[in-house]
Amino acid sequence: MIPRYSRPEMVKIWEPETRFRIWFEIEAHATDALAELGVVPKEAAKAIWEKGAFEVDRIDAIEAEVKHDVIAFLTNVAEHVGEPARFMHQGMTSSDVLDTCLAVQLARASDILIADLDKLLEVIKRRAFEHKMTPTIGRSHGIHAEPVTFGLKLAQAYAEFARNRERLIAARKDVATCAISGAVGTFANIDPQVEAHVAEKMGLTVEPVSTQVIPRDRHAMFFATLGVIASSVERLATEVRHLQRTEVLEAEEYFSPGQKGSSAMPHKRNPVLTENLTGLARLVRGYVTPALENVALWHERDISHSSVERMIGPDATITLDFALARLTGVIDKLLVYPARMQKNLDRMGGLVHSQRVLLALTQAGISREDAYRIVQRNAMKVWESDGELSLLDLLKADPQVTAAISEKELEEKFDLDYHLKHVDTIFARVFD
Repeated sequence: MIPRYSRPEMVKIWEPETRFRIWFEIEAHATDALAELGVVPKEAAKAIWEKGAFEVDRIDAIEAEVKHDVIAFLTNVAEHVGEPARFMHQGMTSSDVLDTCLAVQLARASDILIADLDKLLEVIKRRAFEHKMTPTIGRSHGIHAEPVTFGLKLAQAYAEFARNRERLIAARKDVATCAISGAVGTFANIDPQVEAHVAEKMGLTVEPVSTQVIPRDRHAMFFATLGVIASSVERLATEVRHLQRTEVLEAEEYFSPGQKGSSAMPHKRNPVLTENLTGLARLVRGYVTPALENVALWHERDISHSSVERMIGPDATITLDFALARLTGVIDKLLVYPARMQKNLDRMGGLVHSQRVLLALTQAGISREDAYRIVQRNAMKVWESDGELSLLDLLKADPQVTAAISEKELEEKFDLDYHLKHVDTIFARVFD
C-alpha cells in the first residue's frame, strides 16, 4: 500500500521484520514442544531462543539463490544458532510456518480494525444524540418522502457498524487458527501436541484438519467481512456527499483554515474526504473475489493462493484501517446545518404530509383509491408550482376533502412532531 493511505501501526504488522519475527517464534515454540517430547535436545531448543537472530537483507540474498523463502530464513537463523539449528523445523513443512504466521498477522490486524470500529462507533453515537431531534427530510429515490431526524440517520449508521464489529470478531476467531501438521497434514512426522503448544503460545486455536494448508474458506470469510465493512464506509460517505451538494447543503465536511477546494474556482468546498472513502471502499471490495477464488486449491495443497495473499493481506487491512480512521474524523468534525434542513423540509409546500391526509380520508369513509386520487390531484399542483403553492391551502379549498375532514383536523395532519414521536423508541433499540 502507498504511504498516502497507510497508518504506521497496521503497516508494521506486514513489514518483513515482523513477518520473520513471527516465523522465528513459531519455529522456536515448536522446537520447545519437540524438546518436551524428547524428540530434540532441550539444550538445542534453549540455544535457538538465546542465539536465534536474522537479517532481512541476508534472507533476501539467500532466497535469490535457493528460490525458497522459508529455507532462506532457516539458513540465515542457522548462521547465528550454529549446530543446534539442525533441530529446527523437525517434521514441519513450509505451510506450517506461512499459514500460522498469516493467522497471527490477520488476528493482529483484526484487533486494530476492531479498535478502529470502536472509535468510529463512539463518534457516531455522540453525534447521533447531538442531533437526535434535529428534523430533516427523509428521501426515497433521492426524492422528498417524509420527515426523519438527522440523529436517526446516524443511529442507522451506528447499528450497521455495530453489526460489522460483531462480524469482524467472528471473522477474527475463524481465521486465527494454527497448523503444525507437516506434509499433507497427517502429523506423520510431528506430534499434534506440538501444534497445540504453538497455537497456545501464538494466541491461536488448533486447525481441526489442515491438509497441508489451512482451509481458505476461513480467509475468504475474513476478506468478505472486510468488504462488507468497506461497503458500510461507502454508504455513510455517500450520504455525506449527497448532503453536501449545493442544492441540499444540510451537512458538509469540515473545511479547515487555509484549505483550498479547487485550483481554478476559489469558492469551491468539495467533499474530498468522503469521495476518497468511496474509492478506498472499492479497493477493499476488490480484494474479496481473489480471496473467494483462493478456496479451490488442488488436492492437499498448491500455492496459487500465495501470491494473492501476499498482496491482499496487507493491502485490504491497511486500506480499511485508514478508511475507518478517516471516516471517524469526518463524522467527528461534520458540519451540520439544522436551519437548512428545516428549509428543505418546507421546500415543497407541505407535500411531506400527504400520507397522513390520505389515511385520514380513508378513516373518514372514502375508499383508498378515491382518497389517493384526491390527495395526489392537489399534491401535483404543489409539485408543479415548485413548492410555491401550499398543499394544506389547496386541501382546505377542495370540497371533497372538507366534506370528510374539518379544517382543524387537516391542520393537525401537518404537525411535524407527529413524525418524531417514536425517535426515543428507535434510539433505545439501537443504543440501550
